[in-house]
Amino acid sequence: MILRAATNQDVKAMAQIIGDWFTATPFVPRLHTIEEDRWFIGQVVEKDDVIVADDGGVKGFIVRNGAEISQLYLATAARGLGIGSALLEKMKTRSEQLSLWCFQPNTRARRFYERHGFVAERFTDGSGNEEQVPDIRYVWRAGS
Repeated sequence: MILRAATNQDVKAMAQIIGDWFTATPFVPRLHTIEEDRWFIGQVVEKDDVIVADDGGVKGFIVRNGAEISQLYLATAARGLGIGSALLEKMKTRSEQLSLWCFQPNTRARRFYERHGFVAERFTDGSGNEEQVPDIRYVWRAGS
């Protein structure tokens, strides 16, 4: 597996990974079509720091805008293999501080981020996100 910068050729696979996650996650409503996801991801690849995990195809990806991790998604078959950890650790080398939002019901992701040194700093009722699902603001600081 290699970690590399995302390209426009990765957009279709990345959108599929997002769509599969939303389909498999009952506590989050699916608000966008696959076409809308492709358009959105295409915009993200153009403007943000995006790294994909490639092992004969995109197995996962992470997106950073400044110090904000806005997305970290893995293909279903790629979960539990250390790919998410590799992507997150790579982003940690690019910033002294990172922050992100995580849905409160996503206990697997919460455990993952906490294992990687992220600390919960704020809990919300979900009124500030598109999905209207309660979430948590996590922050990681180098040396903490």
